[in-house]
Amino acid sequence: MNQQVKLIYTAKVHTNGGREGGHSRSSDGNLDIRSTLPGTHGGGTNPEQLFAAGWSTCFESAIGIAARRAKVTLPEGFAIDAEVDLSLVNGFYTLSARLHVILPGLPRNIAQALVDEAHTLCPYSRATHGNIDVQTTVAV
Repeated sequence: MNQQVKLIYTAKVHTNGGREGGHSRSSDGNLDIRSTLPGTHGGGTNPEQLFAAGWSTCFESAIGIAARRAKVTLPEGFAIDAEVDLSLVNGFYTLSARLHVILPGLPRNIAQALVDEAHTLCPYSRATHGNIDVQTTVAV
């Protein structure tokens, strides 16, 4: 099977120090953050917050693509609340996630169809499919 690949973007980040007092900086300088342990107030962020921000941003764009394909106008107030859990299961760290999609005023069936299609379009959703527990809810 011949597969066409078109590289769109490569993110480059240099990290040292890990979760506890680490530092990450992107090659273009737009990302320059300190890392702290989850649940602490050390003036930094953690990988779970970054993952939640990245996934929800990408997922929102995927819903936008799905809406354009379906000729649906997204409502004002459209947003996503993302939660990413870090858990210890049988001695191994694992992630799980919840995406709460807020589409005020859309009929529930249309909103759900957009979310379902977004899961097939969003690279974060595709990367995690079958690997972590993901729950989506739709509020209309």
